[in-house]
Amino acid sequence: MTALKNWCAIGVALFAMLGSVQALADCPKLGGVLALTGAQGAIGKVIADAGKLAVDQINKAGGVQGCQVEFVLRDDTSQPSVGVDAARYLVDVQKVSAIVGLVGSGTALAVVNSVSVPNKVPTVACCAVTPALTKMAQEGKTDGYFFRTIPTVRSTALAIAQAVLDKDYKKTVIMYINNDFGTGAAPDAKKAIEKLGGNVVGVVAYNENQPSYRSEVTKALALEPDSLVLIGLSQDGTIILRDWFSLGGTPNVVLNNTMRSMDVVKGVGERFLTKAVGVDNGQASGPTAEAFNRDFAAAYNRPAVGPGLQTMYDATAVTLLAMQAAPKLDGPSIRDALRAVQDLAGIEVGPGVEGLKKGLDALKAGKKIRYVGATGGFRFDKNGDVTGPMLIWKLSNGEIVTEKTITLEEMNVLEQKVGL
Repeated sequence: MTALKNWCAIGVALFAMLGSVQALADCPKLGGVLALTGAQGAIGKVIADAGKLAVDQINKAGGVQGCQVEFVLRDDTSQPSVGVDAARYLVDVQKVSAIVGLVGSGTALAVVNSVSVPNKVPTVACCAVTPALTKMAQEGKTDGYFFRTIPTVRSTALAIAQAVLDKDYKKTVIMYINNDFGTGAAPDAKKAIEKLGGNVVGVVAYNENQPSYRSEVTKALALEPDSLVLIGLSQDGTIILRDWFSLGGTPNVVLNNTMRSMDVVKGVGERFLTKAVGVDNGQASGPTAEAFNRDFAAAYNRPAVGPGLQTMYDATAVTLLAMQAAPKLDGPSIRDALRAVQDLAGIEVGPGVEGLKKGLDALKAGKKIRYVGATGGFRFDKNGDVTGPMLIWKLSNGEIVTEKTITLEEMNVLEQKVGL
């Protein structure tokens, strides 16, 4: 009898253990595909920190569906093919419920085409700006599984044109990276500059991952420009700027958002960039933006300045809230919930442990919420895109500071003038 009791006790314990293992297995996983090395690695590592912050905060707020979320992060090494393999691993092996991240436009296109849509995995990009993804959505090729928290490259082009106009440059040359990002941004930037009264004397493409760009820079300098618009990534952009200044190029340079990084400044030399300006997505002011800035600085002992930080946090946070709101942790349910947690009639919730807990509690109670994030209030349109303000930045006393904010209303006016 004693032996029978012992076996029964063991059986109960094993059953409880199996139940715990099953419960753990059922806990949600969020996948992240980011460039942690390669051409975009310098900015990708910091962008990853913003995503980790959102996951840490949602877990401290109680987790999703009563479970702690595991954030499974994979490095795409700044290469689309590697990004596809990373996404497949997340979906096939790790069984993630959704994917966030995607710094490069080429990587985003490849992942959405090959992994997200075929497997019905909602994918929220923080940094991919190519208009090709909008076209895919318009043609019904994303099936609604692609979203992004960053405005498209057309917003970047408009901001670049505004910067050129503000500085009254008369003979601008555009150098751009020959990939999905650059080929989308350069024509729009040229059109916007010329529509606003500027003059583009030439457009020079370059291929990434070269030790030197002296031949491309020499070609651009032969056009005798009074200014340079550089559309590139942080790694190749740093090398191009070194070559540009070593060959006597003008200090009047306008840089795109991926070069809003102190790593680029240090790599080129601050003394060469005293007249440089750049563009990036503008962060809204207000309590939600301030909450993110404060929490990021506290978590990582550095200011929340750099490309993709706010948009990555929002991509992660809104996806986690959607996972809570979804009736099931499957692709179609989460896809639909991504818009549901942006209900204008809902309770406003924001970044931080308390803000996210407010959202989780409201959803558990069957109430509607509206997530207002680190980038302020945003809503996904029918293509999964968002609009937002832009900013023009510069260097001041060794720090990257905002020189000018272009409001959403001003962006709309620019868009109408240019006709993008």
